[in-house]
Amino acid sequence: MSIGLNIKTLREERNLTQEQVAEALGITYQAVSSWERDEYKPDTERLIKLAEVFDVSVSSIAEEKQKAFKTKENIYNWEHMKTYVKTTAKNFKLFNSLKAIDFAVAAHEGQKRKKSEVPYIYHPLNLACHALSMDIVEDDIIAACMLHDVIEECGKTLDELPVSDDIKEIIGLVSHERTTDENRDKIMKDYYKAIVANPKAALVKCLDRCNNLTTMSWGLSRDRIYRMIKETEEYYPKLIKSIKATPEYNNAAWLLQYQIESMLDIYKRLM
Repeated sequence: MSIGLNIKTLREERNLTQEQVAEALGITYQAVSSWERDEYKPDTERLIKLAEVFDVSVSSIAEEKQKAFKTKENIYNWEHMKTYVKTTAKNFKLFNSLKAIDFAVAAHEGQKRKKSEVPYIYHPLNLACHALSMDIVEDDIIAACMLHDVIEECGKTLDELPVSDDIKEIIGLVSHERTTDENRDKIMKDYYKAIVANPKAALVKCLDRCNNLTTMSWGLSRDRIYRMIKETEEYYPKLIKSIKATPEYNNAAWLLQYQIESMLDIYKRLM
């Protein structure tokens, strides 16, 4: 597909007219029409503005589709992941994790990841599998991975969770209230400061951020991606430092730092 056809397709997917796009860009609708017919191409300034209007990357407009790769929304089957985590929990007698798995599956039932058809439970299972792949076979961590979003996303309370008080503390730390543009900076500053003081919470939060970074290209707007990059650069080095201070998590800290910084670098190059 050509640039013109990319523009037309994106415009129609958003139910916008040529006139509406033109108004957003401060140009005539004839200019938009000429782009869609491939008579002319938008200059760099207009291309960036178009990306903002359509809430996509510049490359989504500028690249011919035959040069684009087919992407995946998920890699593993969530039910297979659940079986693996549950089997491991049974083998290692992770009793809190066994209860947490069933609770999370029920709590997230019917929920989808942003802008996708991926069942939400795929996300906490991904965190648990990520931890296990780094040889962190620890009841507190696996259970917290499974339950880390049930307060924010499912409206559950800490008292409802079928796990120990130590695990509830981790989940409470990695959960935060809804923010606005006005209060977000203060809430995030206090939020991350509290997490840094608990290495297990820091570990769960870094696992969470790794998975969110891998999916934000299709789940978040450009503004939200930019915000996540800035937030990660500001707060996550301190979380990694907290994890490194715990000897048994040294290998995990190295891998998490590598994964987070590598993904940030890729996004910054493509933005």
